[in-house]
Amino acid sequence: MTKKQTNGAEALIQGLEKHGVEYIFGYPGGAAIPIFDAIYDSSIKLILTRHEQGAIHMADGYARATGKTGVVLVTSGPGATNTVTGILTAQMDSIPLVILTGQTITSALGKDAFQEADVFGGTAPFVKHSYLVKEPNDIPRIVKESFYLAATGRPGTVLIDLPKDITSAPCEATHEEAEMDLPGYSFPDKGKAVDIKAAADILNNAKRPLLLVGHGTLISKANKEVLQLAELLQTPVTTTLMGKGAFPENHELSVGMLGMHGTAYANRCVSNCDVIFSIGSRWDDRITPAKIEKFCPTAKKLHLDIDKAEINKVVMPDVSILGDAKTCLKELLPLIKSSEATKPWLKQVNQWKKKYPLNYKVHGGLKAQQVLDELYQITKGEAIITTDVGQHQMWAAQFCKTHNPDQWISSGGAGTMGFGFPSALGAQLGKPEETVVAVVGDGGFQMTLFELSTAAINKLPVKILIIDNKFLGMVRQWQELFYDDRLSGVDMVGNPDFVKLGESYGVKGFRIKRPADIKRTLEKALAYDGPCIIHAEVIKEDNVFPMIPAGATTDDMIIEPPKKKLAKPKGST
Repeated sequence: MTKKQTNGAEALIQGLEKHGVEYIFGYPGGAAIPIFDAIYDSSIKLILTRHEQGAIHMADGYARATGKTGVVLVTSGPGATNTVTGILTAQMDSIPLVILTGQTITSALGKDAFQEADVFGGTAPFVKHSYLVKEPNDIPRIVKESFYLAATGRPGTVLIDLPKDITSAPCEATHEEAEMDLPGYSFPDKGKAVDIKAAADILNNAKRPLLLVGHGTLISKANKEVLQLAELLQTPVTTTLMGKGAFPENHELSVGMLGMHGTAYANRCVSNCDVIFSIGSRWDDRITPAKIEKFCPTAKKLHLDIDKAEINKVVMPDVSILGDAKTCLKELLPLIKSSEATKPWLKQVNQWKKKYPLNYKVHGGLKAQQVLDELYQITKGEAIITTDVGQHQMWAAQFCKTHNPDQWISSGGAGTMGFGFPSALGAQLGKPEETVVAVVGDGGFQMTLFELSTAAINKLPVKILIIDNKFLGMVRQWQELFYDDRLSGVDMVGNPDFVKLGESYGVKGFRIKRPADIKRTLEKALAYDGPCIIHAEVIKEDNVFPMIPAGATTDDMIIEPPKKKLAKPKGST
């Protein structure tokens, strides 16, 4: 018998197998049928989602939990455009994804064919790189390049647009013979010795140093080096929202998250340090003020990043190191001297911790903070926590301390509602033995709740903790504080009974209505062998503190609810 000739779709799937792909998250359509057909005989498991946005968020969560590249497969036109929100979410947070989109046949391109969309052009601002495949023999090379581009340097999203006639046509090229052709693509590894020496000199002379640890540290797997550096210098360590887990938050040197809703003591450290060393953080606008000259005005600033575009973009550092965080820190550590010069500084930091602890009132109804605090106590900080965006996200960041890398999964740059639940499903597939809890708001959950079906069918034991305050809470908080309590478009009247909704999908439900229910209900839900909803009906009007108004400085931090209305922030987001 003669060997069946491989077509483009089969070559594509063979390439994914060679890159160790376990799962493809997707939703089919006519233009992608050849690719779905090729999956049928492969070793890759297809996770059929209920919407393309759910698919890309699942692949994102899988990538964040495992460090592997997530893969998405959708059809042309609206199938592809439904992934754009997820592409933006992953790209802004530097998550390695390969997105495969079916496309109309090449002869129909540009002719407004059925379900045609210029996906290559339309997604260009949101991807690290993209391809429109015009020759089936290019597929092995493109697959190899895509996985390399997605995972190296500063990771990101790579899109491959695949016309149906290309995936149906014979492919004679092999993956073994494929060679990458990426002229001009490079990324730094080792930093310059002169820059590392200059940073070491400043750190060794610092009396009040502060390490600012971002997501780049997690991507580089440099958490052990950061721990060594912190203990050598005896310096406090703060993390960005995306950097949670890069330094154990139960460590005595941790001051938790900084920024808009960071701890008061982390922000006090920012105001009073004499050196701040950013490792894999891009100094984003949730931690820096609109008038950048007011950020750490008396401190020397050091910046370590692998992306040249981030150097001098927001902050003009005294010393910048361009390179991989883990590699550069390994070069820096031998130059750091152990010293007791920071003892007075640490004493001051501990005083701030005692003076400005994270707290909440235990009376006056069910508080989201208490629910999340109890979740942390029960799981002992060992669960994978995913979140949507809003008040619940900030409370989870504050009260669910993260001890280890890859246990905190949240949409940082894009701030995507609807991300938390599907990303938890992807994380659970990637880490089947781990406890995964999706902390979501009643607003964001309803954007992707249809993936309850995906959870039930695949028997994914994700725990969905819905913090239901019947408001779009963060917007309501701003309207209350800065817009004279003129609540507009934030009342979530008409919310469903989430327990009954879950049951209609075959997902068990639990309710928390009062503080006395919290511990018992959470323990029952966490012990349940399957996906379940935990519906926490918290008080409607509660606010997240501390809070730094958008664009303001740490000196403007609001630690407790203000007694009078505040001025509307000007020109801020």
